Amino acid sequence: MTYEHIKAIHIIFVTSWFAGLFYLPRLFVYHTEANDKPDLERSIIQEQFKKMEKILFNAIMVPAMWLTVISGITMVYWTWWDSFSAHGWLHIKLSFVVGLIIYHFYCRKLIAELRQDKFRFTGFQLRLFNEIATIFLFAIVFLVVLKNSVDWIWGILGLVLFAVIIMSAVRIVKKIREKK
Repeated sequence: MTYEHIKAIHIIFVTSWFAGLFYLPRLFVYHTEANDKPDLERSIIQEQFKKMEKILFNAIMVPAMWLTVISGITMVYWTWWDSFSAHGWLHIKLSFVVGLIIYHFYCRKLIAELRQDKFRFTGFQLRLFNEIATIFLFAIVFLVVLKNSVDWIWGILGLVLFAVIIMSAVRIVKKIREKK
């Protein structure tokens, strides 16, 4: 296998993993908002969401995460290992990847809570939670493409601004829905 093969595998599984990271919290929103339905409808819908969340996490997200991590470690080893300390952008990127892995396992914790009918968060709070993966994606892609740790402060400020814009958009959509 060549570096290009590993890179292709990495991109494919990053995409698969992010698809799950974007969709699973959306399922959490719908699962939680089903509490507003009549008893019979609520129990049927929530059982379906429990099944969908479990399958999505175990069959798609977990394998995609591991293949992303393994292919990523392989690329780091093959390409940057001898000069690892000189690549500040890579250290920052890997920190975001660790954060993303923590987010992934926090989603697993939420699945377990929802399976026990524990609803700690509102639908709106889960909509905001759903945007965290977008913020990680934004940060990681910009670091990989620009490979520049000197401007990481500007990148962090841009990331914070991007997060504020996303959160504001979620609030605006919520207000529009409430008016209808």
